[in-house]
Amino acid sequence: MPAYSYICNQCNQRFRIQISYEEYETATIICPTCQSEDVQRRISRVRFARSEGSMLESFDDPAALAGIDEDPKAMASMIRRMGDEFGEDLGPEFDEVVGRLESGQSPDEIEAALPDLGESGFGGDDD
Repeated sequence: MPAYSYICNQCNQRFRIQISYEEYETATIICPTCQSEDVQRRISRVRFARSEGSMLESFDDPAALAGIDEDPKAMASMIRRMGDEFGEDLGPEFDEVVGRLESGQSPDEIEAALPDLGESGFGGDDD
């Protein structure tokens, strides 16, 4: 049975459900977190088979690392690019951290604000 990825428009929770092709057209999808029916289907990423070495080569340019030590926004851009390159959805925790970096918060400020973040690690259940 296929799994479909959704995001809740009320609580922004991402989730996956397994339903048959026949049910897809008629099923009412409900957010498991807040029970809202205001959900939107997320299209899974398309993945291309590449070697890890090939992916890492795309980050071999020293200019790509310019400013990441001093500028949280530059760090966020690099991290998001790496996530996109590897084709993995790293889940809401990843998005939270990168979003905070993009808004200008330093890694130290993020660590102080989210002390339990490292306990579960990054990684989502959806594609």
